[in-house]
Formats: sequence, structure tokens, C-alpha cells
Amino acid sequence: MSRIGKLKIKLPEGTTAAIEGTAVKVKGKLGELNLDHHPKVTVVSENGEISVTRSTDDKEDRALHGLTRALIANMVQGVSEGFKKELAVHGVGYRADMKKDMIVLNVGYSQPKEYKIPAGIKAEIDKQNNITITGIDKQQVGQVAAEIRAIRPPDSYKGKGIRYKDEQVRLKEGKSGV
Repeated sequence: MSRIGKLKIKLPEGTTAAIEGTAVKVKGKLGELNLDHHPKVTVVSENGEISVTRSTDDKEDRALHGLTRALIANMVQGVSEGFKKELAVHGVGYRADMKKDMIVLNVGYSQPKEYKIPAGIKAEIDKQNNITITGIDKQQVGQVAAEIRAIRPPDSYKGKGIRYKDEQVRLKEGKSGV
């Protein structure tokens, strides 16, 4: 039995789940998320808990079992608490600004780089060097953070660039280092 898949998902107060065939709809105080899971996996909601079971013990079914349970657990957490990623802009003269639904990054290029924030994601910038990305969809929050970081990833010699708040950048020695 899958160690992740066999765990039941408890629905927090104010969160509801509706299951119709292979469609799972989770609704909470922050919004609503939908998932269309694989037909080899069965999802049941009862007594404020969601349980995921599989029909056979094949390798593919075992993988789908844990995956489906993790995706539904992330949906429940997203609509009740939300997800957050923090980025830090490091470098002399590097800064970030907000213009309506755009993040404008001055990170050493000849022109400022603009990133349009997708629907369902909120971004905040404080002190021109910390970017906070929040949303209810874990995958989308992570994808937006990765795309912003990819505009100017941290340099391995000086450490300049955009990095995750808790990311440790290992700096290399320069050519004069012995």
C-alpha cells in the first residue's frame, strides 16, 4: 500500500469537496479548484474526509494512487490556506516594481524586463527587492516563481540575480583565488 496514498485528507472547516465520476471539485474560503483524476483510482468523500483507493497493485496504479492523493491534498490546502513563494532580488542597482498586473525588473539588462502576472496569482513587492507570490494553485505559484527567477538567475561568482528567499547560492572563487 502506498504510504502517501493511504492517508486520508481531512477537510478543514468551511471547505467542501464534490466528487462526480473522475471529477473532484474542492471549494473553500479562498476559491475553487478542479481535478480530473485517472479512472484507475477511486476517490470517496465521507464524514469530512477524502480517501483515495486503487483497484490493482500494478506499478502504474501505485504511482497514480500517491499522485492523486497528493494533488487533492494540495487542492484542499490551497483553497483553505493558499500557497506562497518569496523571491529576493540581489545586486547593486537591481530592483523590482509593480505596474498594474506587471512586474518590472531592472536586473542589469539594457532594458527593464516585464513579467505579466497570470490570473489567479497575486504578487507583492516590498522595499524594491522582495517579491511575494501567492495563490491557491501550488503548481501555478511555483511556475510563476520559477519564470520570474529565470529572468536573471543568481550568478555563481558574485551572487547577483533573483533567488528564492531561502536559497543558498554557493559562490565560486574567481581566477585569482588559489
